[in-house]
Amino acid sequence: LEWIYDAYIQLAVAAIVLSSALAVALYACSFLPSRMLAAGGNSGNPIYDFFMGRELNPRTGSFDWKVFCELRPGLIGWSVINIGCALKQYELDGAVSPAMLLINAFQGLYVWDALYQERAILSTMDITTEGFGFMLAFGDLAWVPFTYSLQARYIVENDPQWGPVGLGGIFALHALGYYIFRASNGQKDQFRRDPTHASVAHLKTMPTDRGTKLLISGWWGAARKINYTGDWLMGLSWCLCAGVDSLVPFYYAIYFAILLVHRALRDDHFCSLKYGADWKKYKEHVPYMFVPYVI
Repeated sequence: LEWIYDAYIQLAVAAIVLSSALAVALYACSFLPSRMLAAGGNSGNPIYDFFMGRELNPRTGSFDWKVFCELRPGLIGWSVINIGCALKQYELDGAVSPAMLLINAFQGLYVWDALYQERAILSTMDITTEGFGFMLAFGDLAWVPFTYSLQARYIVENDPQWGPVGLGGIFALHALGYYIFRASNGQKDQFRRDPTHASVAHLKTMPTDRGTKLLISGWWGAARKINYTGDWLMGLSWCLCAGVDSLVPFYYAIYFAILLVHRALRDDHFCSLKYGADWKKYKEHVPYMFVPYVI
C-alpha cells in the first residue's frame, strides 16, 4: 500500500472527478417525479442548489446514496491512506515512528467509532436536513480521505521525533477529547432512542410545545455543543502528532474550528425556527455553546 503515498495526487484528482460526476447525476435526478427535496437546497438558484443538494435522500431502489457516502467510502479510504503512509515511512526508514503509530491509532479509532456507531448519524443534521449535492459528495469522497490524512503524509518525511513526555501529553489530550466526544454523543443517542433507559432517565429535561423534551442536565446541560469540543480536542491531538515546526499539519484544527462554529450557528438557527420561544428558554438553561462557563 505504500504506492498510495506516491500516487496521492492522482488518486485525489480521481476522487474529485468521481464526486463531481456523482453530484451532477444527483442534481439531474432530483428533477424526476416524486422526489423529496431538501428545504435548504431548493432555492431556485441552480448553482446554490447544485452545491447544497436538491434532493434530501436520493436512492437507487433501497440504496440510500447519502447515508452510504456519509461514512463508509471516505472514512475507510482515510484509514487506508494512513496505513499506506506508515508503510512508505517503513520503506524509507526501515521503521515506523511512534508519531506515525500514534496518528494511525488515533484516527483509526475515530473511524472505527464512527462505523460502529453508524446508526447515530440518522439523527444528525447531514442526514435529517441537508440535501445531497456537491458539498457532501465532494466532502465525503474527496475532502475527508485526502485532507484528513495530511498529518500521516507529513510525518513520512518530517517525523517530529517526539519523546515520551511529548507523546504522553498528546495521548492525554486525545483521551480527554475522545471521552467528551463519545460520552456526550452516547448520552444523546441513548436519550433519543429510549429516554427511560437507566443511564439517562435521571437527567433533567425541558418540555416543548412540539411535545418533545430537551436535555438540560448531564453533558447537554453543560454546553449545547459539548460534543464538538471533544471532537476538536481530538483533532488538535492529531495535528500535534506531526510536531510544531510547521503550520501545515495544523490546517485541520483551524479548518475544523471554523467548520464547527459555522455548523453550530446554523444548527442554532434551525432549532430557533423549529422550537420557537422554547429555544430561547432552553438557551437560558444552557447558555454555553462549547465550553461551560467560557463560551
